[in-house]
Amino acid sequence: MPGVQDRVVVVTGAGGGLGREYALTLAKEGAAVVVNDLGGARDGSGSGSAMADQVVAEIKSAGGRAVANYDSVAEPEGAENIIKTALDEFGKVDGVVSNAGILRDGTFHKMSYDNWDSVLKVHLYGGYNVIRAAWPHFREQGFGRVVVATSTSGLFGNFGQANYGAAKLGLVGMINTLAQEGAKYDIKANAIAPIAATRMTEDILPPEVLANLKPEFVAPVVAYLCTEEVPDSASIFIVGGGKVQRTALFQNEGVTFSTAPSVDDIAARWSEIDDLSAAKLASFSVR
Repeated sequence: MPGVQDRVVVVTGAGGGLGREYALTLAKEGAAVVVNDLGGARDGSGSGSAMADQVVAEIKSAGGRAVANYDSVAEPEGAENIIKTALDEFGKVDGVVSNAGILRDGTFHKMSYDNWDSVLKVHLYGGYNVIRAAWPHFREQGFGRVVVATSTSGLFGNFGQANYGAAKLGLVGMINTLAQEGAKYDIKANAIAPIAATRMTEDILPPEVLANLKPEFVAPVVAYLCTEEVPDSASIFIVGGGKVQRTALFQNEGVTFSTAPSVDDIAARWSEIDDLSAAKLASFSVR
């Protein structure tokens, strides 16, 4: 089974937590990995090479292939350099796991423009920048795998995370379109909403919950989404604590009006419009 054997996969934000586990698992399965990490703090401040270097050392000591990269995904030039690292070191790029992220939480009425902008630049623009840099290579070779890190905060909302949630759901919108545009080139794009104990969640979830949310439960799903065999595209998976779930948008039959309705007409039929009891899958998918 080919899996990810001899594929080259870029993992952003791979210096710790989930990204580190993704990189280790992909390397164990036979992929060459570009371990990208800016080496900054959880809020995006600072930088350094130690985190990425350590993961590369772990992979190499286990007999795998990896190279470190310290560029920021938030800038197009940094993203180009990340993909260039893959091409220079391994001669190609077959997949991107867009995992890099920062947190700058705060209630919406207190959220500064800088905290809004910084989070979107890393998560949403960062995803765009790196995938866009890899996209021509995917098309040319007739193969590519994209996995973006969305979040339940984007899918369902979370108090104090309007910036993070908006960025994370934006990535879902992007992969829905990438799945359509990439289908004829065997490019598949999916999203994963991981639930795990990392430095991003260490002070958000209680210790007894974190103890059961190991990154090792999430990484195999990400690795599978990078394989040749994965059938899905434009799909979202919530993964954590041993559970793997697919989630999707649904729509009901709705109500059809033969003439333009009044506000009172809408109000009178609202219970039917609002009823999802017989809703059906509405998401686009390529299989």
